[in-house]
Amino acid sequence: MSVSSGTSALRSETRDVDVLIIGAGISGIGAAYQLKTQRPGTSFLIVEGRDAIGGTWSLHKYPGIRSDSDMPTFSFGFKPWTHRKAIADGHIILDYLQQAVDENGLDEHIRFGHRVQNANFDSGSGRWTVTTTQGDETTTFTGRFLFLGTGYYDYEKPFIPDFPGVEDFAGPVIHPQLWPEDLDYAGKKVVVIGSGATAVTLLPAMADKAGHITMLQRSPSYVLSVPGSDPITNALNKVLGHERAYPIVRRKNIAVIRGQFKLCMKFPTLMRKLLIANVARKLPKGFDVDTHFTPRYNPWQQRLVVVPDGDLFKTIKAGKGSVVTDEIERFTTRGILLKSGQELEADIVVTATGLNMAAFGKIALSVDDQALNLPDHTVYKAMMVSDVPNMAFAMGYTNLAWTLKVELVCEHLCRLLDHMDDHGYDTVTPVPENADMERSPLMDMSSGYIQRGIRQFPRAGDSGAWVFKHAYEMDAERLRNGPIEDPGLQFSSVKTAAYAS
Repeated sequence: MSVSSGTSALRSETRDVDVLIIGAGISGIGAAYQLKTQRPGTSFLIVEGRDAIGGTWSLHKYPGIRSDSDMPTFSFGFKPWTHRKAIADGHIILDYLQQAVDENGLDEHIRFGHRVQNANFDSGSGRWTVTTTQGDETTTFTGRFLFLGTGYYDYEKPFIPDFPGVEDFAGPVIHPQLWPEDLDYAGKKVVVIGSGATAVTLLPAMADKAGHITMLQRSPSYVLSVPGSDPITNALNKVLGHERAYPIVRRKNIAVIRGQFKLCMKFPTLMRKLLIANVARKLPKGFDVDTHFTPRYNPWQQRLVVVPDGDLFKTIKAGKGSVVTDEIERFTTRGILLKSGQELEADIVVTATGLNMAAFGKIALSVDDQALNLPDHTVYKAMMVSDVPNMAFAMGYTNLAWTLKVELVCEHLCRLLDHMDDHGYDTVTPVPENADMERSPLMDMSSGYIQRGIRQFPRAGDSGAWVFKHAYEMDAERLRNGPIEDPGLQFSSVKTAAYAS
């Protein structure tokens, strides 16, 4: 038997493990690495609904897709980022993730093409049963612990507003999440609807090939130009080498980004002026910055939009792209009629209108066959859910790199499992000490996708381990350095013949 066929047979037979990881994106890969290195005796599987790793980075195919965080903080702590680009293209990130999988032998633990439908925890056996579909086939996996690395948005259904008259438009209307790889936009007039990270990415990425590209926005976002390659980072890498420079660069970048965020929170008026002035310096003299780049909200009420080396502004200065701030009256055969009366002609319209959120991958979760209504539950230490045994999840930061939060959660999960093994516990369940505590949404930003979707998630509490803040310092203290034992955790042992077998 060849090695490949042996591996295939092993993969098809292994369905019962200590930890079931759902999702082979950044969160799932991070969890698998921590389990393999920190708990080498722990068996685990990654169950992935698609046929590739990478989550967002293998799903999205639109031109120019790139990180909106600097890569030394967005990459894994266990694998230094060695590319010169600090804001990296999607394919470079995907290559990096594949290297992380290959270098750590994680590929043999992944089961592709299994879309998780439901997951039930049985108190009698102390185990989860996860049901997946693969075409017409149904498969069950079982595990002691469930880790949800599912992100927080809907992979199948992006947010597309119901634009009046869209059926009258003669050309294609495309959402970036559903980008056709064979789309030919050479020489075409393209209108991109939106003002967020995707729209701001598409403008410079498509400008050289398109005849002209226009970003049509209802209202502006804060746009921040950052170096595409960080000279300090590259200098440290050259002098110290990647392994020694990496932790220094990470600490520097975290401090800079967190410092910027705190300044925005404390001095919103001053930071607003500075951010807008920075944009004005990069645009042609006389450009209407007040209309097109002056948001209605304070900095960090929505995520800042990052552009490497000011590429958006360079595209506008070169006359290859333009920005229109107005509202849509309706689509026409030739393009889009605006409420001002102007008609934007277009051959192609791209609706960079955002995403839909989906709580925990839309998996139907239950305990002892009783379905969970997630908004009724409260999040514990930003990684577990009240009254749900042996389950953890990863939800990254809105104001910092996603991966930083994932690593803290995965480290704490390993410490939690160590504690349970040391004391002979089989289950752990977060239970609020005060059932009447005040609760609030997990995200309080004004972004449309959050306002539309955050109500389907569990909520945050107002004290102790039930507080949920997008604050790296707080999470590092309680997840990396804080004790496992806590009044909000209940541990127990399962002693049944079924479990013993």
